[in-house]
Amino acid sequence: MNTQKTSAREYLSQTYRIDQRINSKLEQVESLNLLATKATSTLTSMPRNPNRATSTMADAIAKIIDLQEEINRDIDCLVDLKREIVSIIKSIENTEYQTLLEKRYLCFLTWEQIAVDMCYSIHHLYKMHNTALDVCDRVLKHDT
Repeated sequence: MNTQKTSAREYLSQTYRIDQRINSKLEQVESLNLLATKATSTLTSMPRNPNRATSTMADAIAKIIDLQEEINRDIDCLVDLKREIVSIIKSIENTEYQTLLEKRYLCFLTWEQIAVDMCYSIHHLYKMHNTALDVCDRVLKHDT
């Protein structure tokens, strides 16, 4: 990844977007599984055109397989990216910044959850986050 033109916030936020894509595809698989189940039940109740139900079920199964392969590729990408981000976060000397960035960009916690966990006000947390991103930007520029 070319991190020179990417801000730390954009770079770190990639994990959330990939995670959301994976979740969306998992929902699609669930929907296709329901469709395949409906096609199977249509088969057992002897429809007028059994070839159509078989075709619908076969199409659904093919799409499920394709989506599962995409999900596996996305998961591999997410794991690799998280490993890379962990390495970058660990290179930041301030452990509070590390914790904040991990909770936000690797665990996907809300600001309120992080504030409670770290015993900070939201306002202080935002300021700390901006500073942590500045430090992370410097680390990213140094690594490229």
